[in-house]
Amino acid sequence: MGIGGGIALLVVGAILSFGISDRLEGIDLTVIGYICMGAGALMLVLAIVMNSQRANTTHRQVVEHREEPPLPPSTTTVHRETVERRQEPPLPPTA
Repeated sequence: MGIGGGIALLVVGAILSFGISDRLEGIDLTVIGYICMGAGALMLVLAIVMNSQRANTTHRQVVEHREEPPLPPSTTTVHRETVERRQEPPLPPTA
């Protein structure tokens, strides 16, 4: 409810205390208005104190940063291919 609720109770209490002159049998609207104004003032003070405490807090943010491990040195595979070529004797001429 906070600050708005405290102000609303103050206004309702003031209207009941000072604005209404009707009397209901067994109910004193002036006393009810004073009770509402007292509750509204208390609520307003508590809301302001709570908001000021909330504003004085410190916030700490922990950021975790992980680096990827370096890649191992690239191992280049050398493919060697040995090709043996035999020179065959020339074929005899055919007649």
